[in-house]
Amino acid sequence: MIKSLLLAAAAATVIAVPVSAQTAPPMPKGVAAAGEKVFNQCKICHVTDKGVNRVGPSLFGIVGRKSGIVPGFKYSAANLKSGVTWNEATLYKYLEAPMKFMPGTKMAFGGLKKPQDRADVIAFLKTKR
Repeated sequence: MIKSLLLAAAAATVIAVPVSAQTAPPMPKGVAAAGEKVFNQCKICHVTDKGVNRVGPSLFGIVGRKSGIVPGFKYSAANLKSGVTWNEATLYKYLEAPMKFMPGTKMAFGGLKKPQDRADVIAFLKTKR
Protein backbone atom coordinates (compact mmCIF):
# COMPACT_ATOMS: atom_id res chain seq x y z
CA MET A 1 0.00 0.00 0.00
CA ILE A 2 2.74 2.49 0.96
CA LYS A 3 4.70 1.51 -2.13
CA SER A 4 1.62 2.19 -4.29
CA LEU A 5 1.13 5.60 -2.70
CA LEU A 6 4.79 6.50 -3.26
CA LEU A 7 4.61 5.41 -6.91
CA ALA A 8 1.41 7.40 -7.42
CA ALA A 9 2.97 10.49 -5.83
CA ALA A 10 6.08 10.15 -7.97
CA ALA A 11 4.00 9.78 -11.13
CA ALA A 12 2.01 12.90 -10.24
CA THR A 13 5.14 15.00 -9.75
CA VAL A 14 5.90 17.09 -12.82
CA ILE A 15 9.17 18.91 -13.10
CA ALA A 16 9.19 21.83 -15.50
CA VAL A 17 12.53 22.25 -17.25
CA PRO A 18 13.17 25.74 -18.57
CA VAL A 19 13.80 25.86 -22.31
CA SER A 20 17.28 27.33 -21.74
CA ALA A 21 18.25 24.27 -19.68
CA GLN A 22 17.12 21.75 -22.29
CA THR A 23 19.82 20.11 -24.30
CA ALA A 24 20.30 20.93 -27.95
CA PRO A 25 19.64 18.20 -30.50
CA PRO A 26 22.67 15.98 -31.04
CA MET A 27 25.07 16.78 -33.84
CA PRO A 28 24.38 14.67 -36.94
CA LYS A 29 26.97 12.14 -38.05
CA GLY A 30 29.22 13.85 -40.59
CA VAL A 31 30.36 12.44 -43.91
CA ALA A 32 33.84 13.60 -44.94
CA ALA A 33 33.21 13.28 -48.71
CA ALA A 34 30.12 15.50 -48.43
CA GLY A 35 32.05 17.90 -46.20
CA GLU A 36 34.77 18.27 -48.81
CA LYS A 37 32.11 19.59 -51.21
CA VAL A 38 30.65 21.97 -48.62
CA PHE A 39 34.20 23.12 -47.81
CA ASN A 40 34.36 24.66 -51.30
CA GLN A 41 32.55 27.64 -49.74
CA CYS A 42 35.44 28.02 -47.30
CA LYS A 43 38.24 27.86 -49.90
CA ILE A 44 37.90 31.55 -50.66
CA CYS A 45 39.67 32.22 -47.35
CA HIS A 46 40.99 28.87 -46.04
CA VAL A 47 43.00 25.86 -47.15
CA THR A 48 43.77 22.62 -45.35
CA ASP A 49 47.44 22.60 -46.31
CA LYS A 50 49.85 22.73 -43.39
CA GLY A 51 51.51 26.12 -43.00
CA VAL A 52 49.51 27.85 -45.75
CA ASN A 53 47.53 30.87 -44.65
CA ARG A 54 45.26 32.95 -46.83
CA VAL A 55 42.72 35.54 -45.70
CA GLY A 56 42.05 33.00 -42.93
CA PRO A 57 44.49 30.63 -41.22
CA SER A 58 45.28 27.14 -42.44
CA LEU A 59 42.72 24.66 -41.16
CA PHE A 60 45.19 21.77 -41.19
CA GLY A 61 44.86 20.05 -37.81
CA ILE A 62 42.12 22.39 -36.60
CA VAL A 63 40.18 19.70 -34.73
CA GLY A 64 41.70 19.62 -31.26
CA ARG A 65 43.76 22.80 -31.75
CA LYS A 66 43.58 25.87 -29.54
CA SER A 67 42.29 29.04 -31.13
CA GLY A 68 44.76 31.65 -32.35
CA ILE A 69 47.96 29.61 -32.61
CA VAL A 70 48.68 29.13 -36.34
CA PRO A 71 52.13 30.64 -36.99
CA GLY A 72 52.18 33.56 -39.37
CA PHE A 73 48.50 34.44 -39.12
CA LYS A 74 47.35 37.71 -37.56
CA TYR A 75 44.30 36.83 -35.46
CA SER A 76 41.67 39.17 -34.05
CA ALA A 77 41.92 40.02 -30.36
CA ALA A 78 38.61 38.16 -29.87
CA ASN A 79 40.10 34.98 -31.28
CA LEU A 80 43.36 35.30 -29.37
CA LYS A 81 41.59 35.87 -26.05
CA SER A 82 38.79 33.32 -26.55
CA GLY A 83 40.47 30.33 -24.93
CA VAL A 84 38.55 28.10 -27.34
CA THR A 85 39.76 24.66 -28.27
CA TRP A 86 38.35 23.66 -31.63
CA ASN A 87 36.71 20.34 -30.91
CA GLU A 88 33.68 18.98 -32.75
CA ALA A 89 31.20 20.73 -30.45
CA THR A 90 32.83 24.16 -30.61
CA LEU A 91 33.32 23.96 -34.38
CA TYR A 92 29.70 22.89 -34.83
CA LYS A 93 28.44 25.91 -32.90
CA TYR A 94 30.99 28.32 -34.44
CA LEU A 95 30.23 27.27 -38.00
CA GLU A 96 26.55 28.00 -37.47
CA ALA A 97 27.18 31.72 -36.85
CA PRO A 98 30.85 32.67 -36.38
CA MET A 99 30.25 36.30 -35.41
CA LYS A 100 27.60 35.33 -32.87
CA PHE A 101 29.81 32.62 -31.35
CA MET A 102 32.85 34.90 -31.19
CA PRO A 103 31.95 38.59 -31.34
CA GLY A 104 34.87 40.53 -32.77
CA THR A 105 36.18 37.73 -34.99
CA LYS A 106 37.57 38.76 -38.37
CA MET A 107 35.69 35.88 -40.02
CA ALA A 108 32.94 37.62 -41.97
CA PHE A 109 31.28 34.39 -43.14
CA GLY A 110 27.58 34.19 -42.22
CA GLY A 111 27.76 30.54 -41.29
CA LEU A 112 26.46 27.14 -42.36
CA LYS A 113 22.82 27.04 -41.34
CA LYS A 114 22.20 23.35 -42.14
CA PRO A 115 23.26 21.07 -39.27
CA GLN A 116 24.28 18.32 -41.70
CA ASP A 117 26.56 20.70 -43.63
CA ARG A 118 28.34 21.67 -40.40
CA ALA A 119 28.74 18.04 -39.35
CA ASP A 120 30.04 17.11 -42.81
CA VAL A 121 32.63 19.92 -42.87
CA ILE A 122 33.85 18.87 -39.42
CA ALA A 123 34.15 15.25 -40.61
CA PHE A 124 36.21 16.51 -43.58
CA LEU A 125 38.42 18.69 -41.37
CA LYS A 126 39.10 15.72 -39.09
CA THR A 127 40.81 14.00 -42.04
CA LYS A 128 43.28 16.89 -42.38
CA ARG A 129 45.98 16.04 -39.83
